[in-house]
Amino acid sequence: MDRRPLAFAATGALVIAFSAILVRLADVSPSTAAVFRCLYALPVLAVLAVIERRRYGPRTSRERSIALLAGVFFAADLTFWHHSIAAVGAGLATVLANVQLVLVGVIAWAVLGERPDSRSVQAVPVVLFGVVLISGVLGSGAYGDDPLLGAAFGLLTALAYAIFLLLLRRAGADARRPAGPLLDATLSSAVFAAIAGVAVGDIDFLPGLESQAWLVTLALSSQVLGWLLISVSLPRLPALLTAITLTLQPVGSVLLGVVLLSEDPSPVQLAGVAIVMAGIVLATARAGQRAGRREALA
Repeated sequence: MDRRPLAFAATGALVIAFSAILVRLADVSPSTAAVFRCLYALPVLAVLAVIERRRYGPRTSRERSIALLAGVFFAADLTFWHHSIAAVGAGLATVLANVQLVLVGVIAWAVLGERPDSRSVQAVPVVLFGVVLISGVLGSGAYGDDPLLGAAFGLLTALAYAIFLLLLRRAGADARRPAGPLLDATLSSAVFAAIAGVAVGDIDFLPGLESQAWLVTLALSSQVLGWLLISVSLPRLPALLTAITLTLQPVGSVLLGVVLLSEDPSPVQLAGVAIVMAGIVLATARAGQRAGRREALA
């Protein structure tokens, strides 16, 4: 197998692992972070989308409409996630958001009639138990201003993110042109995050220069580079390998939070992290085996 897609996927996951750290360093409200990380990414994505259009032709109006709808849920995902970061810390919030890897299968079953395999079903209670441990309900000395609220926001993040991914898949995005759908979703996300921020009154349209610098870094690193690396590489890798590779993001965020932000998750919360990661791998392992068999028969 060509090692370049794996290297790109791992690099993209590690780039995105810095997202929560950059949100904390920007020190702005959740809605402000959601809006500006999207706005600053738009010019770069627009240039890439124009190049894709010239090379591969326009996408259909249906594909664009679904991508724009996906952006609504991406706005919810970012806003909930940034609230979770404020409540439970950068590392643990990122672990909670990645519960979406399990929820995608459940939602696809409920909405699209795609029956999940037994391992995906078995992974749900495993992952939820890990979430309970991260929330601080069990044990003492849990890290975070409000770990229970952070866990609740984390689950809402995962739910919104799972719907976003399913919609983006329905939009017909392919590995040849990841920038177009990402541009539409990012534009829609900026608009709806701004509307939500005005509605709840937590948006600042003129953050300070230092905050702006961190938000520009967040947009160009995570929203553009990280997402494009993952979008281009993952369709070229077996599903199991992609799932394991993506766990670099939450694990990396926990380590970065400890090293760079002096976050101090309790032993019980760290046990919850390990259990969530185990559940994610359990949920995706069978899908990866099936994909591998299909590729062998192709």
